Amino acid sequence: MRVFSTASRFGAVALSLALLAGCASSNNNDAEQEDQGEFAGVQERELYELARTALEDNRYPIAIERLEALDTRYPFGAHAEQAQLELIYAYYENGDWEEARAAASRFIRLQPDHPQADYAYYLRGLSAWQAGRFSLERLRLIDISKRDLGASRDAYNDFRELIQRFPQSEYAPDAQQRIVYLRELLAQHELHVADYYLRRGAYLAAVERGRWVIENFPEANATRDALATMVEGYQGLGMDDRAGEVLAVLRENAPNHEQLRGGRFVPKHGGSER
Repeated sequence: MRVFSTASRFGAVALSLALLAGCASSNNNDAEQEDQGEFAGVQERELYELARTALEDNRYPIAIERLEALDTRYPFGAHAEQAQLELIYAYYENGDWEEARAAASRFIRLQPDHPQADYAYYLRGLSAWQAGRFSLERLRLIDISKRDLGASRDAYNDFRELIQRFPQSEYAPDAQQRIVYLRELLAQHELHVADYYLRRGAYLAAVERGRWVIENFPEANATRDALATMVEGYQGLGMDDRAGEVLAVLRENAPNHEQLRGGRFVPKHGGSER
């Protein structure tokens, strides 16, 4: 039997490791060259102009590819900030709303005092707006207020922050109009949940939902229905004094409410008139 010396064995292992390292280095170099792709050797200004051309031609996937490459290769370049803003816009126009929100949040975090920071806030809100209204509302298949409104809440908060931080922004008037719509939408959603609680006999939970609408969306038309929800909830709890107090407020502010008939309150889900 042939026996290898210790030195020979170590030499063989070292040679193997050297070959593996060489292969890894070669693979890394190949991967790096592949990552550079068609933009290898393209300078910052030229790459920015290529991205701008794609944007102007509404070729958003191509614009995104070029802007992402620009952001990766020249993060502190002369066109870096503008490219980041245009990347948010390209994501938005391409329907990549989560990516648009993430890019806008990143820009706001890194450039809070940028002259166009309000634009980043606005696009972040628009992206959430679109995500919240996507497809089903456009097709009118269901009442959007009955859906999960996480994205719509994000849009509401984004637009409010825009107006608070930049009240003189050119985007503020549009944001304010969207806030009015979202306020009603979110309030109605809370009342759908409250109605579910009333039907289930969870009266305290229904009262809390109604109170939340009044406290958080006092300007919404839905506050009238929120008062009616609270009246019915208090009645279900046997808290007639509290029900009477809220009912007086409802009569004063919405004498023609559908649950007031001849001045008497008619519960939606059973119970007696008051």
